[in-house]
Amino acid sequence: MKRILPLILFLTIAVMSSAQEKLLQHVVLFEFKTSAKPEDIKKIENAFSALSTTIKEIKKFEWGTNNSPENLNQGFTHCFIVSFASEKDRDIYLPHPEHKKFVSLAGPFFEKVLVVDYWQQH
Repeated sequence: MKRILPLILFLTIAVMSSAQEKLLQHVVLFEFKTSAKPEDIKKIENAFSALSTTIKEIKKFEWGTNNSPENLNQGFTHCFIVSFASEKDRDIYLPHPEHKKFVSLAGPFFEKVLVVDYWQQH
């Protein structure tokens, strides 16, 4: 029994630790209107990036532009991944005044937006 208890404790900590590492990924893809100027796009990139410093529920933020040689991006050029610890955190982010401000700023420059949320699987 003395040998089993540490093993059970170890496995419990490992499972809890693994569950805590998973993040809710909020993936956002943008296709910009052809009328969007490079300076407009740069302004939007900077504004989206700034949300990670003003909205505490964002645990991780990354973004980049398409560089796939497959030509399957359907016009989407920018991918942003906003990570949250919980659905509750995401639900706070969506109506957050800073997020709403960003949407108002960027919305007129978008041709299409695609959003997919998923829990990381390891």
